[in-house]
Amino acid sequence: MTGHPPSASPARRGNLKGGRCSTSPGGERGSAVVDFVLVSLLIVTLLLAVLQVAVYVHVRNVVTASAQAGARYAANADVDPAAGAPRTVEVVARATSVQTAEGLDCTSAEEVDASGLTLVVVRCTGAVPSLLATLGNLLPLEVTGRAVKEVA
Repeated sequence: MTGHPPSASPARRGNLKGGRCSTSPGGERGSAVVDFVLVSLLIVTLLLAVLQVAVYVHVRNVVTASAQAGARYAANADVDPAAGAPRTVEVVARATSVQTAEGLDCTSAEEVDASGLTLVVVRCTGAVPSLLATLGNLLPLEVTGRAVKEVA
């Protein structure tokens, strides 16, 4: 006994061919697959966006620390201030990749600040590589490192 009157047809009882149940005459067959694909695409897109932000923050921090290290190196009394830029690119290449370092344009020069101190300033500009290689380098990067120049 199923609880239905014997005269009720299988479709009226909610039973369809193969033992499946449906509440609407057309059914929603295959909608779970479509829902899964749409939700999966959304989740993968969000995951890639979070990873791209993490890569951007990591590369920015590495380039900033490298610019500061290059400025400190060039601020030594016996070192030319122009040596800060190549040193920065070298440190970035060791910390990230040669491709990321080659994508940077670093300059190094002496500047005098408002208080009269001579500073070595290393400026780097470039772009952070994207996770999807077809998009190229979309995220701009501009950092500065400063150090007080030692007096000889």
